[in-house]
Amino acid sequence: MRAVPSPPPEGSAEPIERRAPDGPRTGIIKVLLAEDLDLLRSALVSLLSEEDDIEVVAALKCNDKKVVPVALRLRPDVVVVDVDLPSSRVLPTVTELRRRLPECQIVALASAKPAGLVQRLLAADVHGAVDKNAPADRLLEAIRGAAKGELVVDINLAVAALAVEPNPLTPRELQVLQLAAEGASGPEIAEALHLSPGTVRNYLSKVISKTCARTRVDAVRIAREAGWI
Repeated sequence: MRAVPSPPPEGSAEPIERRAPDGPRTGIIKVLLAEDLDLLRSALVSLLSEEDDIEVVAALKCNDKKVVPVALRLRPDVVVVDVDLPSSRVLPTVTELRRRLPECQIVALASAKPAGLVQRLLAADVHGAVDKNAPADRLLEAIRGAAKGELVVDINLAVAALAVEPNPLTPRELQVLQLAAEGASGPEIAEALHLSPGTVRNYLSKVISKTCARTRVDAVRIAREAGWI
């Protein structure tokens, strides 16, 4: 068993690079870790570094804009990303990684709720979805499986994704609701999307009706719980 290297400084966005003195080792799965919580990120680095066939080449925050550029530079075999964040922050990173680095496999750390987010991640072609309540060995299995090109999805996440109700909102309605969820006012939404204030009001009215919500705030809650935004 290899000695556990020191974790990166708290909140560090700089990649951790570890190579054997005589050059890169063969048969090693290079992993980039994206986790917002400093304590959990450090714990995961320590866990993965215990394994002889896994090397953590970078550990970043999920919302760090360096995730994709660092992945492009270091070319990891697997990216492990915590997706229990607003989907507007996570999904663009996952989508960009799949587009620009298709040979890299993605393993998502997720909870069964919101199930809609898990469904969207699977649609985005991630190769693994691991329940955050699962034993640590499950993550190691998923990383090794994904590195071989296998699809590794915990059964409870798959069941939750299949059971989710279809999203009734159009792409434009989702855009309007996402901005509303971020605290934008009607005029601000209109300016951002180049719409008239009346059109924004109409969109929000349709959103409230389609989600069977009582208010705009209730519609945001329902959409978040479903994983639509």
